[in-house]
Amino acid sequence: MEFESAEEAREFYEMYGRRMGFTIRNNRTRRSLKDNSIIGREYVCSKEGFRAEKYANRESRVFPSRPATREGCNAMLRIAAKDGGKWVIYGFVKEHNHELNPSKIPPRRSHRIAFSEDEKDLQIRQLSTELHREKKKSAAYQEQLCLVLKYIEEHTQQLALKVNVVTSNMRELESEEQESSYSD
Repeated sequence: MEFESAEEAREFYEMYGRRMGFTIRNNRTRRSLKDNSIIGREYVCSKEGFRAEKYANRESRVFPSRPATREGCNAMLRIAAKDGGKWVIYGFVKEHNHELNPSKIPPRRSHRIAFSEDEKDLQIRQLSTELHREKKKSAAYQEQLCLVLKYIEEHTQQLALKVNVVTSNMRELESEEQESSYSD
């Protein structure tokens, strides 16, 4: 089989697993040595492998360990990118070493995400509205600040003019005093 993308292949294997009664997970990814792009993926039954002993027998555990979910299942789907951008299956193991039960498969992760996306969208809208309000406040504060700065600048100019008038008056008075002291 050929797929347009690795995501399409994953979706296919996930739907196949749901019909058969198992869930899947990503296991391996192969990358190109040339440009580090992904050229291969391996999807496995979620019961593939075993839990590492170091996690099962930790002495510092506060809560009791969870029941083992991995049973060494070998079912998998391997895909690889071929020239032209298509993805092809080059490995498939159909057999499982555990019971398959389609009625026990939990809701798809994408369905759980879709529900939370609505909540996220609501939060985004609320935050956007608040940001818009804050931008308006900020613009109003900036406008008021500009008015205050303009007032301060005008006041400074008026003070400078008054200082110049006082200075020139003082010079006139000093020169008049000097003239009167010379005439005495």
